[in-house]
Amino acid sequence: MQTVPVIVVFGPTAVGKTEFLLHLENIGEIINSDSLQVYRHMSIGTAKPDNSVTSRIPHHLIDCIDPDQEFSAGDFVKQADKLCHEIYSRGKLPVISGGTGFFLKNFIYGLPSAPASSEEIRIQLQKRLEKEGLEALREELHQKDPDSWLRIKPLDSYRILRALEVYYTSGSPLSDYKLPDKMRSGYRFLLIGLIRDRAELYERINQRVEAMFKAGLPEEYKKLRAMGYSPASPGLSAIGYSEFSIMEELGSMTLNDVKELIKQNSRNYAKRQITFFKALPDVNWIHPDQWQDAVEMVSNFR
Repeated sequence: MQTVPVIVVFGPTAVGKTEFLLHLENIGEIINSDSLQVYRHMSIGTAKPDNSVTSRIPHHLIDCIDPDQEFSAGDFVKQADKLCHEIYSRGKLPVISGGTGFFLKNFIYGLPSAPASSEEIRIQLQKRLEKEGLEALREELHQKDPDSWLRIKPLDSYRILRALEVYYTSGSPLSDYKLPDKMRSGYRFLLIGLIRDRAELYERINQRVEAMFKAGLPEEYKKLRAMGYSPASPGLSAIGYSEFSIMEELGSMTLNDVKELIKQNSRNYAKRQITFFKALPDVNWIHPDQWQDAVEMVSNFR
């Protein structure tokens, strides 16, 4: 079987992945591993690369599905596998890049052996979600699978329901199904982690959120709601969008309150990302400004 070399570039939100990847424009094609950039109509809040970037280096798995559809780690691995072989056959290197840690880890190590989906149980849970609300099901998850409860974001209805589905299908919590501990065969991996000083990163996050609001993030959220997408949909339950739904619910928040909450949630998310990525082995950590070192690494790896 052909062994495909794959570059994996990751780092916390706002670290500068998009700009960094432009230095690889003559080397590879990008496979997006950001779980939100797959959604259509969500460009500002996901910091999606614009045409000035995608015209220079091809990007895949962007604008693939609507915000009310699910895109799981299994979906990502399946599509990324196909794309890696297609890109390599064109004489380019596949470059998987994004900040969604579980997408990257599932691709590198393979998917856990959790039970297959049960349509019957999934329908039952969906009906309960509509009748009882997400918080009731989240509390149930807390009782059945506290490890998954800690890991899954409070508004992530898809993963809350999936964890409960696994429990009721198998009798075991989702957290019992562990990832393989060896990298997948058929690939050679070069892992490049982008990192900045914490204060520098937090300031970049704050500046990016300010820029998002100037670019029209509140209007983007309003448009999504007018299109019929609910705050519980997979896309709108994410940071950068869920804060607006809190404003809708409370009725007492200002847009500035929402902006500051997005900054805070983004900083907290970046901290969790760094902790997750630091646990990965054999990572070449660099500051994004050291892109020449990365290009040399990639050239030698190729």
